[in-house]
Amino acid sequence: MRNKRTLAIVLGAGIAPLLTVGLSAGTAQAHGYITSPPSRQAQCAAGTVSCGSIKWEPQSVEGPKGLRSCSGGNAAFADLDNDAKGWKVTPVSRTTAFNWRLTARHATSTWQYYVGATKVAEFNDGGRQPGATVTHQVNFGSITGKQKVLAVWNIADTANAFYACIDVDIR
Repeated sequence: MRNKRTLAIVLGAGIAPLLTVGLSAGTAQAHGYITSPPSRQAQCAAGTVSCGSIKWEPQSVEGPKGLRSCSGGNAAFADLDNDAKGWKVTPVSRTTAFNWRLTARHATSTWQYYVGATKVAEFNDGGRQPGATVTHQVNFGSITGKQKVLAVWNIADTANAFYACIDVDIR
């Protein structure tokens, strides 16, 4: 009887770490968001602005392609759509680098950047898998002042995209 109990404890101790690794793998498989200039997700993750559950998974703002919302249509991340939430505005130049941190590197069709209804930049990856970080130089042309930039990462092999909004002051 004692040997059976010891075996159960040893097996239980050996399985628990495997379960923990297996369960946490889902979170690690997340996706991506803009870290610089700090997106609304990055501000939530850093605690700069209080935002609910997005703090724990800033990389998960995913929704159907073609949306124009910061939350990607995800009700759990609706705080990202609230323009009055106190988002910090980052001063930027007319040509600015946007840096994505990708926690799951999906095959990519395009990356798009919008100010209001105007698409200001698009980068075509042709279905390639990006690296763990991606940087785009976006030229705002004649657009100046305080603006909300919507960045969209369109995935090549699904109907979904990832969304990020960045509050900037273009000078």
